[in-house]
Amino acid sequence: MAPKAMSPALMQELSERFKALGEPARLQLLMALRGGEMSVGELVESTGLGQANVSKHLQQLHACGYVSRRKEGTFAYYAIAHADVFVLCDVMCGRIEQEQRARGAALRGRAHSVHT
Repeated sequence: MAPKAMSPALMQELSERFKALGEPARLQLLMALRGGEMSVGELVESTGLGQANVSKHLQQLHACGYVSRRKEGTFAYYAIAHADVFVLCDVMCGRIEQEQRARGAALRGRAHSVHT
């Protein structure tokens, strides 16, 4: 399949979305939400992050369309907007695990050749 041409505006939008995934705390929040909708307080408890930090990162994830927000009284509840964000995460996790196994095998091979 030929690569799709991207306009400068599309490249900028894509860059912003990837940048949002480049922060470990935001990935941690996405993984917590993978199990279902949670309030800010539940996310604070689940992740161990501070409330201000959680709120800041949720705001960015919401702006990028990764999470949806629902207000109920004084509480805000967040959920994954589209599960397709995990396709990218799962692909990259698989790739990293594969690379780690290959590095481990190479290191074991080197250690074996030193001892023989």
